[in-house]
Amino acid sequence: MTVGIRHDDLRRRNRAMVIGAVRRAGQPSRTEIAGTTALSHSTISAIASDLIGEGVLVEQKSVEAAALKRGRPQVAIALNPRAGTVVAIVLSLNSLTGTLIDYSGQTIASETRRFATQVLPRNDLIGETLAIVRRLVERGRDEAPRVMRIVLAIQGITDSGARTLLWSPIMPHTDIGFADLLEGATGIPVTVENDCNMMAVSLRWRHQRRYRDNFIALLLSHGIGMGLVLRGEVFTGTRSSGAEFGHMIHRPGGALCRCGRQGCVEAYAGSYAIWRNAMRLPEDSQPAADIPDEEMARLAEKARAGDGPEREAFRKAGAALGFGLGSVFALFDPAPVAMVGHGASAFDLMEGAIREAIAQTAGGQHSNAISFDIDTDEMRLIREGCAMRALTFVDDEIFAPGSDSQAAQGRIVA
Repeated sequence: MTVGIRHDDLRRRNRAMVIGAVRRAGQPSRTEIAGTTALSHSTISAIASDLIGEGVLVEQKSVEAAALKRGRPQVAIALNPRAGTVVAIVLSLNSLTGTLIDYSGQTIASETRRFATQVLPRNDLIGETLAIVRRLVERGRDEAPRVMRIVLAIQGITDSGARTLLWSPIMPHTDIGFADLLEGATGIPVTVENDCNMMAVSLRWRHQRRYRDNFIALLLSHGIGMGLVLRGEVFTGTRSSGAEFGHMIHRPGGALCRCGRQGCVEAYAGSYAIWRNAMRLPEDSQPAADIPDEEMARLAEKARAGDGPEREAFRKAGAALGFGLGSVFALFDPAPVAMVGHGASAFDLMEGAIREAIAQTAGGQHSNAISFDIDTDEMRLIREGCAMRALTFVDDEIFAPGSDSQAAQGRIVA
């Protein structure tokens, strides 16, 4: 019995390694898979043959390789788009986006709904979410045997274990068991995740050299969020999504945050906070519900043009971010930082204050080694992170174990 279990575990691990190698490389040859997995050519050939027979992988002739090399052309292996589909749902401020994705990671269909999340009744919010999922699942039936996983990313604190939204600044509702609701409506397994954690997942897949073991994805938008990766794993709390960077205290008793507390990092660095300071409004003024990206771009241009309240507002934002990052680095060591979101387009106005603040902290002892990168499209990263979370679940939990798990999922080989 023990030998059988070990053999099954080894088979599952090897199948997962081959699938993972194909997902990372796109269309590798068997020789290339051997180079990245250290598996023998015979093992790879046997596993690839099985996975092709099951409809998980497909063979493709490499035209480029045939043109460059003499002899028998290389045969590339690719993910079969019709092996299955997944759904990525992103619930953010005043926006709900759903995307249907095939097994190779390509978008099949996408839909966005706009509504005021801060005033929408609880049942209406749940109803909108269920409706967009149902429409995408119905569309998925035309593309593959079935939708195999749903991942929902939300701005706020999530309990991944209980698969529940605990609290979010974009709505007045708390403790919504989205996973149970969606599973009950569709019969498909659901994961609920923090949106910034999904940004980090996407960055790790996109830029594996820079973002590998330790790094930070920092969202600069209406709110401030963080995805923290340590030793290759997204950091989460025991019962929360983990790195609530935006609601760390920057100044006790300071500016009013939309979470209701005072002095949070977000209360100085969020879009509403920068706008409030640029307008010279009192720090205890109620945070604006939303600030258009165009308005923030206008403030940034005025700040670049010369001294004034706009430039000072961005400097204050940079100082709050810098002191916060310095505290994080004091705990976890300096690491590469990705500044993500529309607010990152004004990074040039904040970078000096960020670096100056970091240098004043214990975590800034090696501040010259801290590097920043910018990606202004947070929605794309969040959506891609959800897709990769869903697809790697299918890889590891359905296709890697083999036929028994596939049968349990209602898998039909095309």
